[in-house]
Amino acid sequence: MDKATPSSNPQYWLQLARRLAAQGDDESARQVYLEALRHDTKDFDALHELATLAYGSGHRSAAKTAWQRAVNFHPDRPEGLVSLATVFFEEENWLEARQLYEAALKLQPDMVPAHQGLARVLEILHEPAEKHWQQGFVGHSMITLPYRGQGFGLPLLLLVCARSGNIPTQHWIDDRHFAVTALYAEFYEGLQPLPPHALIINLIGDADVGRAALIRARDIVDQSSVPVINHPDQVLVTDRSSNARRMADIPGLVAAGITGIMRSALMTAKLSYPLLLRAPGYHAGRHFYRVEKPEELPDALAGLPGEGLLAIEFLDARGRDGLVRKFRVMFIQGVMYPLHLAISADWNVHYFSSAMAENPAYREEEAHFLQDMPTTLGPKAMKALQVLLERLALDFAGVDFALAEDGSVLLFECNATMAIYPAEPDVIWDYRRPALEAALDAARRMIYLRAMPATE
Repeated sequence: MDKATPSSNPQYWLQLARRLAAQGDDESARQVYLEALRHDTKDFDALHELATLAYGSGHRSAAKTAWQRAVNFHPDRPEGLVSLATVFFEEENWLEARQLYEAALKLQPDMVPAHQGLARVLEILHEPAEKHWQQGFVGHSMITLPYRGQGFGLPLLLLVCARSGNIPTQHWIDDRHFAVTALYAEFYEGLQPLPPHALIINLIGDADVGRAALIRARDIVDQSSVPVINHPDQVLVTDRSSNARRMADIPGLVAAGITGIMRSALMTAKLSYPLLLRAPGYHAGRHFYRVEKPEELPDALAGLPGEGLLAIEFLDARGRDGLVRKFRVMFIQGVMYPLHLAISADWNVHYFSSAMAENPAYREEEAHFLQDMPTTLGPKAMKALQVLLERLALDFAGVDFALAEDGSVLLFECNATMAIYPAEPDVIWDYRRPALEAALDAARRMIYLRAMPATE
């Protein structure tokens, strides 16, 4: 028997940390994991579980550091390799991710998460991946996630796409209140019965890349009698090209024309310049180029994956000061919630790459929008957004747009794959917190309200 006192025994601290994590006391668990590592800096379980805890709470950098240490000390542990590979995948470091997934499979050839990750990487790299799709997802389409709450957890069935295009939900679907089962819709064969659930939430939000999954999700929904958030039928008609056509006649709204086109046809197609080129299924400005003239097409094509592309009419969204202002408004159960305003001199403006942190005047402008959206946008834009909300007809969605000089909405995109992330902890972002929490609270409230008929 180990005669070490509890305070000097790393296993004592590890077991205590696990109990705290299981109870949902993440901060206390984090401190105790660190205490365990103080006694044994190379303990794989402590490093891996600490990283998992950090990753789940959105602290990706801390998680990556801990997993990197775990892999350095224990290169023979496939679960550490796969976890670190997943971080590299999210950073679009495809080659590093591939090497780690392949290393994990050498150690454990039947490791399902490694096959899943490698399938996604190889598809992005345009290499054969069918073997890994089959070994990773066939027979493994249903995942029951740990529930860490006290008492009853509302049972949810989340429909997701194995490839990409899912709605990020980590900040409004948590493991303290909801008992979650996730189902990779396109790989569900119907042999395994659906788990008990009070509500189905379709998280397949990108109709450009998730069409097959959405069609299968529709069949799954038909097997159940519970309410559904974002019914697959409603999402299926929200691909970028269809949305541009559907929204084009809304008064006070300008929708850029969008044409789906094959890579091989671009060089000879009759297109108006400047135009935007993007690969379907990518967001946050990834694989998205502005092309001023035909001579620039080869360079743009070199940076775009896939054969099918989108050619998009360029809308000049610059204001009189030369800056682009991109607004995001969430649509949750028929109500509009202002989420953010990103201001930048770059046409491809996104909040994470804008100059909001460096410029107090920009933050003041955003604060005004968040506190008084109708006054900031004006009646023409508000009416157009209301029609857009009704025509989109989704329970959870969002819209990115700018304002034209005449007050019209310049539509960038509207779909379900809109993320709501809490503000960074710095006090300069305090003005953002009420609006963000209002949107997150609305999303959480939607779940309970929609599930009520099934739980009564």
